[in-house]
Amino acid sequence: MQLVTYDSDRGPRAGVLRDGSVYDAWELLGGGGGSLRDLLAAGRLEELAEADLGSAQPLASVPLLPPVPDPEKIIGIGLNYAEHAKEGRMEPPSSPTFFAKFRNALVPDGAAVALPEASKKVDYEGEIAFIVGRRAKNVSEAEALDYIAGYTLFNDLSARDLQFATPQWMPGKVFDGSAPCGPAMVTVDEAGPHDALGIALDLNGERMQESTTADLIFSIPELVSHLSTLMTLEPGDVVATGTPAGVGGARQPRVWLKSGDEVVVSSPQLGRLTTRIA
Repeated sequence: MQLVTYDSDRGPRAGVLRDGSVYDAWELLGGGGGSLRDLLAAGRLEELAEADLGSAQPLASVPLLPPVPDPEKIIGIGLNYAEHAKEGRMEPPSSPTFFAKFRNALVPDGAAVALPEASKKVDYEGEIAFIVGRRAKNVSEAEALDYIAGYTLFNDLSARDLQFATPQWMPGKVFDGSAPCGPAMVTVDEAGPHDALGIALDLNGERMQESTTADLIFSIPELVSHLSTLMTLEPGDVVATGTPAGVGGARQPRVWLKSGDEVVVSSPQLGRLTTRIA
C-alpha cells in the first residue's frame, strides 16, 4: 500500500493512495482517527490492507501533508553511505552517527522552502527514510523489519556553515522547512528488499546523486536495532537513513542552493519528492 496524510476540514487524515486517487483510511475502517501516526499507533495497518475500497478523491484535489506530519521523533543518520564518506575524506563511523530534526522542519511534496537568513551554504541531501510501525525497544536485527511500517523519501536540507560551526551538527539541520518528506509512505511489502531501494536527486534537472541502499554502512535493520537500544522508538517516528555521494558541499566548485532552484528526490520504489527553493 501507499499511504498519505492529507489536510481536510476535519484536520489531518490518513489516506490510501491508489491509481491517482485518495481513499480516507479511517472511513474504510469504520470512522474516527486522524493522521497516519494515529493509524500506526492504533495498530490497524494490516486491517486496512484487507478493507474494501469505497469512495475516493482525485489526488490532484487533495492537499498532501508529510506522510507523518506529527511524529514524536525525526532522526537523521550521518555518514551512512560508503561513497559519501569517501567523498568527504572521512573514515566510515564504527557506530551510527545520528542527530535530530523537529516538526518545524517537515514540509510536504511540492513545498517551497525559504533558505535561512543565517546561512549562505545550504546543501541538499536526498535520503530514504523509514517510518516506525510499532513501539520498538531493544529489538534484534533479525526482527527489526517487523517494526517498520514503510519507507518514504526525505531531503535533509543542511546549512553547512552552521552545521560545522560547532562539534554538534544540529544547528545546520533544524531550520524551518529543512525536512521535505513524502509524497507517501510505501509499505515494506510493496517497497521490496531493504537493501535494494533506489535513491537519486536532481537539481534543476541535473542528476547530482544516485545510489541504492546496498551502499549503506549500517543497514536499515542495524539502524532499527541500534536506535532501539538507545531510546524507545514509537509508531510514526521518522528515521532518515543517510545520503549518498554527490552532495553540493563535496563538489568542486561547491554547489549551494539558491532561490528558484528545484530539487527532486526520486526512487523507483518510492516515487518523487519535489521541493522548490523560495
